[in-house]
Amino acid sequence: MTTTNGQGTTPYRLVVVSGGTSNPSSTRMLADRVSARAGELARRRGATVTIDVIELRELATEITTALVSQLMGPKMTAAIDTLTAADGLIVAAPVYKAAPSGLLTSFFHVLDNDLLIAKPVILAATAGTARHALVVDEQMRALFAFLRTMTVPTSLFAASEDWSDNDLNKRIDRAALELVLLMESGFAHQVKDQSWNSYQHSFGSAGGSETTVDLDTDLMRLATGGGAAVKPRV
Repeated sequence: MTTTNGQGTTPYRLVVVSGGTSNPSSTRMLADRVSARAGELARRRGATVTIDVIELRELATEITTALVSQLMGPKMTAAIDTLTAADGLIVAAPVYKAAPSGLLTSFFHVLDNDLLIAKPVILAATAGTARHALVVDEQMRALFAFLRTMTVPTSLFAASEDWSDNDLNKRIDRAALELVLLMESGFAHQVKDQSWNSYQHSFGSAGGSETTVDLDTDLMRLATGGGAAVKPRV
């Protein structure tokens, strides 16, 4: 992960999650353009901006391990800590076969369901053709709605022909401003302080919020590799 700092008075921590698998990556290039613009706008408004980048290709092995065993390696643990501290996110995915990359969706599948509640997020995707332009709104937005994030209204998509089109810059400006305004509002912090319990998921939180689940049953012991309890004969 890499970090840059700006100058200002109000501190914001912006986290980029890039699902690009190549180096250099068009997905990372788009994410960098968006984060640079968001950082610039925030600094103009008197903020100090820290930008952390999570490259998912560097976590691929640990993401797979977490999928099959729920065990988090050191890189995954560091990424989770980074996301926990984030005031805003930029999530960018390459599109493969009309869907966001499995690497990116798998990463978010193994996170605690409650980790990103109310955090403002820009969703972005790249592809070789404009035919995949709706992937962000039809698929990525649904995932982040389940995670109960505050996705900005403007989604970003860049096909090969878009990189030289000024319309892409206009959409980046819109999304970046939306993200900065949401971070300024402190919405995520207010939700956590005033109404956290009503936003948490009932089950599936890796953070241990599912306190009503009885782990001392035959089914749960079998699921965790143990055996059913032996009942004494009478």
